[in-house]
Amino acid sequence: MTGGRPCRVALRGLEAFGRHGALPAERELGQRFVVDVALDLPDCPAAETDDLADTVDYGELAGAVAAIVEGPPVALLERLAGLIAERALADPRVETAEVTVRKPHVALPQPVTEASVTVVRHREA
Repeated sequence: MTGGRPCRVALRGLEAFGRHGALPAERELGQRFVVDVALDLPDCPAAETDDLADTVDYGELAGAVAAIVEGPPVALLERLAGLIAERALADPRVETAEVTVRKPHVALPQPVTEASVTVVRHREA
């Protein structure tokens, strides 16, 4: 319908259980991960059409993100966030994906609320 009307579709605080980590105990025991995803769409006609087909379905996105977190383990949060960003960019409407993966229970000798990694990926021309 109308072009050039950008929007940002986001999920905040999606929780899923995974077995990611560099240490064997992290993979054996697993833990809860919290993910934020923000997707920039350079054209989002859904604001006018009110049609789900004209935007990213965040329900479908949530299921895909949870499946990645619950899927095969990786060692680093950077890799996990990268996999989620790659999945988001598989939608041709998405120009930029910003993904933050948080690990609320970090095994460190110092008190830490959480560890997190944020990656930003852009669609390659």
